[in-house]
Formats: sequence, C-alpha cells, structure tokens
Amino acid sequence: MLTAPQLRAARALLGIDQRELSKLSDVSLATIQRMEASEGNVRGVVDSLMKIVGALEAAGVELIGENMRSDGGGRGVRLRQPATLKLPPAAEGSAP
Repeated sequence: MLTAPQLRAARALLGIDQRELSKLSDVSLATIQRMEASEGNVRGVVDSLMKIVGALEAAGVELIGENMRSDGGGRGVRLRQPATLKLPPAAEGSAP
C-alpha cells in the first residue's frame, strides 16, 4: 500500500510538484491533491493509483512497502518507527 507521506516523499525525491506528477501520470491534479492529503494509506480508484505508481517508478523512484527489502541500487531514504532520542551528556546541559 502507498501512504500519503510516501507519495509526497517520492515527489520530493524527483523534485517535481503535484502538477508535474499529474502530467506524468495522466491523473487529475485534484486527485493527486486528495491522495496526498489523506491519512494513512492512499485511497482512490485503483486505475489512478496504478498510473501514479507507474509514473513514479518510470521516473526512477522505488516504492518500498513496510518491512519489505530493497534490492535496487541507488540512494534513498526509508521511514522507520522513531527511537527514543537520547542526547549525549554534553548536549543536555547549557552551552559553555
């Protein structure tokens, strides 16, 4: 499943805006805006979703599902559950 943050991140990796993704995927701008504004998994017509995924993949984005392995090359990012942030002792106090 594709999530709204994943869709926004994919566009950011490509350096394109919603309007450009609309042109690349042949999906209306309003549909892309609605998908990106949704919470959790993107919902919509399967055909529209497949067009968007196809356009992103054709442009070089590898969409990685949760707990899925990436065998592709190239650089990228992956979102994981954040760990509790612990600052080193020197960073906890005030600056010298």
